[in-house]
Amino acid sequence: MKEKKSFLDRPSVQAVLAALICIVLGVLIGFIVLLLINPSEAFKGICSILKNYFNYPMGKICVKYFGSTLVKTSPLILCALSVCFCYKVGLFNIGAAGQYALGAGVALFCGLSLKLPWFLCVVLSAAAGALSGVLIGVLKAFRNVNEVISGIMLNWISLYCVNMLLAGVKEPTSPYTLKLQGHGNAAILPSLGLDKLFSNDKVTIAIPLSIIIAILVWFVLNKTEFGYELVATGYNKDAAKYAGMKEKKNIIVTLAIGGALAAIGASFFYLSGIAEWEVGQTSVPAMGFNGIAATFLGGLNPIGTIFSSYFIQHITDGAVFLDKTAFPSQIPDLITAIIIYLCGFMGFIRTLLHSKKKGDNR
Repeated sequence: MKEKKSFLDRPSVQAVLAALICIVLGVLIGFIVLLLINPSEAFKGICSILKNYFNYPMGKICVKYFGSTLVKTSPLILCALSVCFCYKVGLFNIGAAGQYALGAGVALFCGLSLKLPWFLCVVLSAAAGALSGVLIGVLKAFRNVNEVISGIMLNWISLYCVNMLLAGVKEPTSPYTLKLQGHGNAAILPSLGLDKLFSNDKVTIAIPLSIIIAILVWFVLNKTEFGYELVATGYNKDAAKYAGMKEKKNIIVTLAIGGALAAIGASFFYLSGIAEWEVGQTSVPAMGFNGIAATFLGGLNPIGTIFSSYFIQHITDGAVFLDKTAFPSQIPDLITAIIIYLCGFMGFIRTLLHSKKKGDNR
């Protein structure tokens, strides 16, 4: 008779517990750092970060800033899905940062220069990200070039290409691109009433679309023959080859999909009109790298990335409310970095939980 697994034996439960442990430890270490700097203001400081938009009185202002956090969460979900999808197939898509930059560049260029509608901007940005993924995949499949090396190099190539592409749609007196409002209205994502619900004109269909895409990624990986082949290739590409699967094609397709997801995330963010691209920037957007943290904090589960992405963005936005007269301005980034760093121990914590459970059953 097959032994029935207890609630704590379930991998999903262990993943959630591991994520919660990382979050609690990260916040605790951050609080200790605040105590060392300014003991009298430490508790108030950590509460300000955790409360985020709840620092405002309940009402329209609070809801408005909640909407802003959701707008920034949407691209993070897509970047996390990009990393997660590739990781499930045994690939580490560190090139998501460059693919995100490409998606931003193509979406803004199509909207500001070509005056294309939003759905074409999204599709073309996805194609640009997929093309980057294909290049990394071809190098991996046919020349055995590690995807981390080629991904990192393409990050910088993509960044500088985007800077050159967007130089023609830059504000004359600032380093930022033109605002979509007034210069590319057709490219702005529709809100379908969400802007009124959140009292925020930057809240668009990007938020529900990101959640739908996360569910689709989960479905493809877990409920389809295509997803089974991809995951099988990730476990052992030689075994997959001898089983009749086209392992090289699967590698290329996986990285193409990963690149498209990251690029779509960028198009969702910039086509909401919440920010402009800084032409001439010399650092790759952090969103792609933050997607790595959200992936692991979410337990390498597409559905889990929705919640982990929101939490990371919630903490990031909450850092704005920290009293800069009491603490250095770098403290919020430090706290976020600690939580992100602890995400690397997710697998270790899950192993400890599993070992502890096995020990208790003896």
